[in-house]
Amino acid sequence: MRKKLLNFDKINTEKDFETRALDLFNYQYQQNSIYRLYCDLINVNPNDIKFLKDIPFLPIQFFKTHNLNISSSKPDIVFVSSKTTGETPSNHPIHDIKIYIKSFEKSFEYFYGNIENFVLLALLPSYLERVNSSLVYMANHMINKSKHPESGFYLDNWDSLRNTIEQLQLTNKKVILLGVSFALLKGAENYNWKFKNIIIMETGGMKGMRMEMIRSDLHNQLKKAYGVSEIHSEYGMTELLTQAYSKKDGLFRCPPWMKVLIRSLEDPFELVKDEKTGAINIIDLANIDSCAFIATQDLGKRCKDNHFEVLGRFDNAE
Repeated sequence: MRKKLLNFDKINTEKDFETRALDLFNYQYQQNSIYRLYCDLINVNPNDIKFLKDIPFLPIQFFKTHNLNISSSKPDIVFVSSKTTGETPSNHPIHDIKIYIKSFEKSFEYFYGNIENFVLLALLPSYLERVNSSLVYMANHMINKSKHPESGFYLDNWDSLRNTIEQLQLTNKKVILLGVSFALLKGAENYNWKFKNIIIMETGGMKGMRMEMIRSDLHNQLKKAYGVSEIHSEYGMTELLTQAYSKKDGLFRCPPWMKVLIRSLEDPFELVKDEKTGAINIIDLANIDSCAFIATQDLGKRCKDNHFEVLGRFDNAE
């Protein structure tokens, strides 16, 4: 079964997705003791799971308190989430790092094409200063794969970053500046930028460095400061192996092996219709060796064209 599940990138239709999701649910119910106990606790009988909407979603907090790795062997790596003082980080042991690499490479290619066509500049200060960040792992791999000598990480060396970008503006190379939100805002306040052939891509929130902002306000401020018409976004997390991307207006799309559903704020087991605000549930079919069905603490809504928006976090959510 697991060998079949590894071909998640071959999913092309909604029917394929539902069939694979049901197969993965049954596999993880049998193999993942924590997920099975949770299903049993909420009186879910796997024989009754016939449709996608029937699959139960594990609260994301379990990644803070339990080891959800199905395998008993030593993991290739353990990714750890960011946190502020007093918070408990999530831990995601990765049994097979090749699955993560395959997923993030295919996700990026699905939306942007080959990474070798881009220079990737990563402005991720809060992530670089800690160990085992899944975002830093992904960025580092993509920087190396881009094969451009200008690709690399930046902390607070703004002059170097600015000089690199100015030199790249003299060429026809396409550039992605991937930055955590508070760092992009810092750059916006300290310099006047006017770019061409560059994608500004924000990821993550303020990480306790600033007051959180509504995404539309953040994007308007960044567009004005950097002289670009659109701000792109990456939506991922330690607990996932796949990313969603937005190319404008904060409207995210998933690759074919990932899906976002919205649950009711009043009843955590009820899904709501498109255009209704609720809490975000995620199905990540690349997440074979832990749990693919996650109830996050993010607020959002699905649009009728399969896009989704991220509107904020639960009150008091870490």
